[in-house]
Amino acid sequence: MFKAIMVEKDEAGYRANLRAVDESQLPEGDVTVRISYSTLNYKDGLAITGKGPVVRKFPMVPGIDLVGEVKESHHPDYRPGDTVLLNGWGVGETHWGGLAQKARLKGDWLVPLPAQFTPRQAMAIGTAGYTAMLCVLALERHRVTPESGEILVTGAAGGVGSVAVALLARLGYTVVGVSGRPEEFDYIKGLGASEVLDRAEFASPGKPLARERWAGAVDVVGSHTLANVCASTRYRGVVTACGLAGGMDFPATVAPFILRGVTLVGIDSVMCPRPDRLIAWQRLARDLDPAKLEQMTREIGLEEVVPTAEQLMQGKIRGRVVVDVNR
Repeated sequence: MFKAIMVEKDEAGYRANLRAVDESQLPEGDVTVRISYSTLNYKDGLAITGKGPVVRKFPMVPGIDLVGEVKESHHPDYRPGDTVLLNGWGVGETHWGGLAQKARLKGDWLVPLPAQFTPRQAMAIGTAGYTAMLCVLALERHRVTPESGEILVTGAAGGVGSVAVALLARLGYTVVGVSGRPEEFDYIKGLGASEVLDRAEFASPGKPLARERWAGAVDVVGSHTLANVCASTRYRGVVTACGLAGGMDFPATVAPFILRGVTLVGIDSVMCPRPDRLIAWQRLARDLDPAKLEQMTREIGLEEVVPTAEQLMQGKIRGRVVVDVNR
């Protein structure tokens, strides 16, 4: 038996609870992992609270991230005792995920834990940090350099935003954060932002084209915020879109793209190919300041996951939440 957060939906309604599960109930997979840490991401908050159609099969163990020790393996790349991590691949949506003490997974989904990180640090990064790194790599791929100009990061007090600010600042970019929480402005500046703007400046319908300012951007919000970011991006600037905290809609025009040559790059962390994942983790090991990572991280136990997910959906959580599944 092991402990897990279980999401269920039936005649009694939608609910998530901490409960004991028999190992025989684990889904199919060729690697069984004894989990040490997981995380709590926005997608996990949607899954646990039922505020978004994240879970596709019931019952479901949520948790899109995990790190732990291989207990049993029928995959050629992994042996018992190896430390591995996982981000995405539909885990926590269609396959039991990381908010539990054990998981059975496909070995092809796993990545060896980089030697530079402890298991806890790997989950402090998690999907949020790995997504932020994918955004940075996309900006670099499109030749946005520190000399190009200011980089805007929306949702800068959240998980993806916090890591993006810290990464970009350490790489020499001038970073401007956006947040709807004035009490977190000093925190965002502490991660390396030169300035923090109020979310209200971006949240309402705007003009098809606004004054050019941003050489690049990392957007986790979508909707009007993404449209306004594109409208104020400089000629041949690059906007990376990786989230939908403000909505899935995109109420924009083609003006920024055909009049200013703006590039909008979609960032998918869930099904991202393994080679790109490995590059992202290598760069995180090189470019992310461990002290900044610790500054943005808090730790909870499994019993705190459900109430913390509610706080996350209310916009009350700063930075990253690491879950010690064994406490």
